[in-house]
Amino acid sequence: MEDGTFEFPSNCADTVDYDARQWDTREDCEVRQILDRIADKWSLLAIALLDRRTMRFTELSREIDGISQRMLTKTLRHLERDGLVRRTVHPVVPPRVDYELTPLGVTLHATIQSLVTWTEQHQAEIAAARSGYDSRADAMQDLDGVVR
Repeated sequence: MEDGTFEFPSNCADTVDYDARQWDTREDCEVRQILDRIADKWSLLAIALLDRRTMRFTELSREIDGISQRMLTKTLRHLERDGLVRRTVHPVVPPRVDYELTPLGVTLHATIQSLVTWTEQHQAEIAAARSGYDSRADAMQDLDGVVR
């Protein structure tokens, strides 16, 4: 078992009274750990690439710019452990390993797609906010010579 995980997940989510702070305060709650896992950039990219298709390790490695073999292996193992990705080893020479989303992974992909759609719809607003922030930060730095 991985460090920091519990054998059985507890019922820590109270959907009626949503409180994000519960992820930090409830020792037996795995919500934060799961969110940390599925929301990292490598997991998001792997899940997105596996949407409706099976891919080999080398294909995933080529498609995910900047990921090392070690990190891709680790990411896929975690996603497999969490029941989001299925790994199939074919008994051939050289060995062939395929990865695909499980039905649970498919439901997560739909959620990720909603987040991507929101990001695309609001990217101009975010760019404008960043530009405004950077301009204010630069002006403050010019006034007192301190980076904020």
